[in-house]
Amino acid sequence: MTALPLVFDAPRRGKPPRHLADLSAEQRREVVVELGEKAFRARQLSHHYFGRLTADPDTMTDIPATARAQLAEHLLPALLTPVRHVACDDGATRKTLWKAHDGTLLESVLMRYPDRATVCISSQAGCGMACPFCATGQGGLQRNLSTAEIVEQVRAAAAAMRDGALPGGQGRLSNVVFMGMGEPVPIGLQPCC
Repeated sequence: MTALPLVFDAPRRGKPPRHLADLSAEQRREVVVELGEKAFRARQLSHHYFGRLTADPDTMTDIPATARAQLAEHLLPALLTPVRHVACDDGATRKTLWKAHDGTLLESVLMRYPDRATVCISSQAGCGMACPFCATGQGGLQRNLSTAEIVEQVRAAAAAMRDGALPGGQGRLSNVVFMGMGEPVPIGLQPCC
């Protein structure tokens, strides 16, 4: 058996585009003003993303239509695209394989229970531990995720609960768990459960 080295430093890759969730409230205001808008638009945009759980500028009707596209382009770029959803437990568990801006693949899992809804999110793509029994570890550490890429997984899960995407109707996300990257087989390779 060949031993793989432990990797603690993620390889350097291109950074994801600047996103609202990567910035402080002050930085958001500065960017909005640089774009020629009033500073309070940053608060409105933040309310839509964090409060209403939307990144769709067309739904942000309290922001002038002329400003929406520009603000979304500069502060709400698409960071993660769902590649595949796999459901199990009669639909109460949904694993999502996401593709990041640079082609990096990562996973999150949304689980609905009678008394709670939990999302398990990734904070990195791949794993540097190199455990011999783990497919993720065998692939090595690809990179750490940005704050916004991590937050986007939570926002998407909360929106799915709000919209009733899992059996049981509409609900609220109640728990967030950071997954270890030692899942034996990524969902891109084998069906869930």
